[in-house]
Amino acid sequence: MARRRTARLAPRLVPLLCLAMALPMSAPVPARAGDPPADALAADVLAVDRPGGVSTIPNWQLQSAAADPSPGEEVSRPGYRAPGWLRVSARSTVMAGLVENGRYPDLNYSTNLRDAVDPADFRVPWWYRRDFLAWPRSGRHTFLRLNGGVISRGEIWLNGERIAGSEQVAGAYPAQEIDVTSRLRRGRNALAIKAMPGDPNHDLTVSFLDWSPSPPDNNTGLWRDVQLGTTGSVSLVDSRVASNLALPGMERADLTVTAEVRNNTDRPLRTVVSGRIDSIRLRQEVELRPRETRAVDFAPDAFPQLVVRHPRVWWPAQLGDQPLYRLDLSARVDGDLSDERATTFGIRDVRAPLTPQGYRQFEINGKPLLIRGAGWASDLFLRTQPGRLADQLRYVRDTGLNTLRMEGKQEDHELLELADRMGVMLLPGWECCTKWEKYGTWTDADHVVAGASAKAEARRLREHPSVIAFLIGSDTAPPARVERTYLEAFRSVGWRAPVIPSAKLLSSPELGSSGMKMDGPYWWVPPNYWYNDRLGGAFGFASEVGPGPTIPELDALRRYLSPAEIEDLWRNPDKRHYHLAQKEVFGTLRLFARAMNLRYGPPSDRDDFLRKAQLMNYEANRAQLEAFGRDFSDPVRPATGVIYWMLNNAWPTLYWHLWDHNLSPAGSYFGAKKALRPLHVQYSYDDRSVVLVNTGPEEARGLTVRSTVFTVDGAVVADGTAADKAVGSGSSVRTLTTPPPPRGTHLLRLLLLDAEGREVDRNVYWLSDRADELDYANSTWWHTPITNGADYTGLRGMPEARITTSTRTEHGTDGTLRTTVTVRNPAESGPAAFFLRANLRRGPDGEQVLPVRWSDNYVTLWPGETAELRAEYRADDLAGARPHVEVTGWNTARVG
Repeated sequence: MARRRTARLAPRLVPLLCLAMALPMSAPVPARAGDPPADALAADVLAVDRPGGVSTIPNWQLQSAAADPSPGEEVSRPGYRAPGWLRVSARSTVMAGLVENGRYPDLNYSTNLRDAVDPADFRVPWWYRRDFLAWPRSGRHTFLRLNGGVISRGEIWLNGERIAGSEQVAGAYPAQEIDVTSRLRRGRNALAIKAMPGDPNHDLTVSFLDWSPSPPDNNTGLWRDVQLGTTGSVSLVDSRVASNLALPGMERADLTVTAEVRNNTDRPLRTVVSGRIDSIRLRQEVELRPRETRAVDFAPDAFPQLVVRHPRVWWPAQLGDQPLYRLDLSARVDGDLSDERATTFGIRDVRAPLTPQGYRQFEINGKPLLIRGAGWASDLFLRTQPGRLADQLRYVRDTGLNTLRMEGKQEDHELLELADRMGVMLLPGWECCTKWEKYGTWTDADHVVAGASAKAEARRLREHPSVIAFLIGSDTAPPARVERTYLEAFRSVGWRAPVIPSAKLLSSPELGSSGMKMDGPYWWVPPNYWYNDRLGGAFGFASEVGPGPTIPELDALRRYLSPAEIEDLWRNPDKRHYHLAQKEVFGTLRLFARAMNLRYGPPSDRDDFLRKAQLMNYEANRAQLEAFGRDFSDPVRPATGVIYWMLNNAWPTLYWHLWDHNLSPAGSYFGAKKALRPLHVQYSYDDRSVVLVNTGPEEARGLTVRSTVFTVDGAVVADGTAADKAVGSGSSVRTLTTPPPPRGTHLLRLLLLDAEGREVDRNVYWLSDRADELDYANSTWWHTPITNGADYTGLRGMPEARITTSTRTEHGTDGTLRTTVTVRNPAESGPAAFFLRANLRRGPDGEQVLPVRWSDNYVTLWPGETAELRAEYRADDLAGARPHVEVTGWNTARVG
């Protein structure tokens, strides 16, 4: 991640900011001739004067061009009076700015997003403007930098002059750097950016497809930081580190450092480029012609110190640590610092060959790896939310997912840096279904924007070890000219990770087959669907599949649905729901409700509907991820990867997520978390086998598997044991087969014990003698219907069980708390306490504490069994209340 040392300016700025990046804030700063006056306004941005310094422009003023029709010559004039303009953050789309200023009621709630916002407000351009102070010095060059495009197009004005037009500032992704040295005034300056209305059908921009309603502004505005940077006569335009890791032993890595340097003057210059990586020192003198840009390479054959012995190797979280290195580069002219930049990188090897069957198989550091990931959704208004990003990536780590697919919204540097540190792999790429894949409508100008987009994103993503590939197509593969444009752009900046032509099983002229499939489903299917060798079943690499509707619990629903809308979920499932997709096939719960009625019986009331929904979400999500885990090592039809569709939501919806928009985990989350345990025992819906799956870094030996079948009344029907079992890293092994099912509904408990008899894993299934019958003949791209459902109606008659609980809370580090609830079924005999849900609240009957990471949930305990469930969360999220745990269950009274 090549980034200059950046200062994000606080609202209260010291006047001598031009020195602040060179001296500690606590050190006295001597006054110099030409420094800004001591009475400079604290809210003003000061152009950074120190070579290599960069400041992010904060606190823009925002206004509609319809509300203020003044021309750019006036809006960009220093001191322009702007009554009624809004103040917005450093980067902000128009809608994000309006929400930030409280212009609307809660747009997450009910139909407010549709009813409280007038789309006509966004059919006109919007202005961003900012006054700032600059004190140019001789020999310094100041650059205006856009780290991504202006959505969808923009004009840039400085001090009354247009310095870039919409033909240059086009598309969401192309980066811009404009030398504004000659246009700066001493003292007050003004910058204005005019953002043109976004239209994903006509511009290479950002869209949310069928993930949610479209943002009313189509994300018009500044979605990435705008910065001012200063260098001397030579600039470091780019820097990168390519690592060649010796496999299989990983005992050495050969590093190649590239610095792209530019002469900003009209005279030839000699510059000294110096670098440092840990104890490695680099130095090279370079002659530059006037205005020349040149790549300066430091290769191991000329710089043997770049051969690193026993390197610290980056791994995904499930397989190892995430060490990072830092490259510091500087350019000096006549002994004086001209520019500097820092690049953080990781040493790892990533490859993605095709298996003999034609499936895409990722290998990290020489180790074949099953990709079990999910589709990432950015915030609907592209708001900057580093804390929320961190919370969601902690959930990713907690579930055991290893990859995020990012379709067309690669976020900004915050998510990339978190993924690097937390060991979460990323699969970025362009999005489907908009201008990006309407290749027949592209003009020559679109090809230019596409190439600039690819170059900018490749440069931005390139050094992040978490990024393991780039998909240049999603639902289609690009034609020859487009593919060539992308690949030339990637090669020009030293991209080394795999490039994949499509997320669908398609081929492109140069890259060949994608090795991925996109055959659905996107809507509800039963657990046994995933164990079939058709469509989205567990074979090959499924780039986006999932069982669709994901109904949150009541606490979460009340945050964004009205009481009437909640009632409609179960009373009127055929009704179009605004918080379902706007696409017609995903607009109702009709198919979900039909499956519930067939399998569990019609819901008797709201609460019965919601608890059955959690059962359906849990079983479907667990089965999808378990099926791919079992068949990863299948020699005939290996399952090489699966991307659950989706991880999270851009806006609160009732489908496609593992946790709801308020970060509340429920049945989907815990079903996935159960399936993704690194050493796991699981049941196969196709052949009744009990399988050990190991996605951890080491082989596991001396394991014992116990399988017990119970009636819903608690009687033991069958018991089996398989002892002294071993399973290698990244593989699975069948251990035993359960007997034919007894009549009606029954429960299956699987236990995994280590060599000392300690419980390593526990897994409970509710099963039936009647299988879900799939109607493949009537499958669509989004759904495979069932003609008959498994019989789980026996769960309705489970006898009541009683549980006891006790809790304790301990203080962790960094303001975190850990609350442990011990749940026990104290009976000597009788039924299990089924599907027990622990909730952490702010005091009795208070709101849920969110986000929270539970060690397990929705557990089932037979008589005499005990479970400890641990919740980790921030103390501040208690809002001053005491932590309170309540436990509810399918056949138990609420406790707590």
